Amino acid sequence: MTIYVISDTHFSHVNIIKYAERPFGNVKLMNETMIENWNKKVGKNDTILHLGDFALGKKIELLAIKDRLNGHIILINGSHDRDVLKIKDDKFIVVEGTIKLGKIIFSHEPLPRKEIPVGFTNIHGHIHNKDSYNGLNVSVEKTDYTPLSLDELKEKIKKLENDRYIKNQLRKFNR
Repeated sequence: MTIYVISDTHFSHVNIIKYAERPFGNVKLMNETMIENWNKKVGKNDTILHLGDFALGKKIELLAIKDRLNGHIILINGSHDRDVLKIKDDKFIVVEGTIKLGKIIFSHEPLPRKEIPVGFTNIHGHIHNKDSYNGLNVSVEKTDYTPLSLDELKEKIKKLENDRYIKNQLRKFNR
């Protein structure tokens, strides 16, 4: 079993294409691309931590998408997930707040620095194609519309920490 992370898929959300400047001509193409990318990486017994804003639509539409996705989904309830609560089951669990795994704290929205425990990295979504100030943004716009494995995520965290270290050293040097 492998654990994957993704955020802000917004399946069936027509306006997200324009809002987040997604490279899709229509919502059907967006949905199909993300489902294909997801299923290429995620196996039936894998787990996906979805950091919020899964999909919009009626229950039957949400079920149709959910049932095509591989893996067991743990969804952190996002700002657009009110309809998703209708499709909870043993392979689609919805939680509130944050999830801690090792030294990673997962959330939908970026956490303020004071809410991130020392030594932890905040992995989040919500801000789509923007960079994070206090963590790492894994909205689909930042992950090529594809889930990241925990190993891939750890590599990104390592690079993020290295980049921050270099910036801090440059600041000290330029004083």
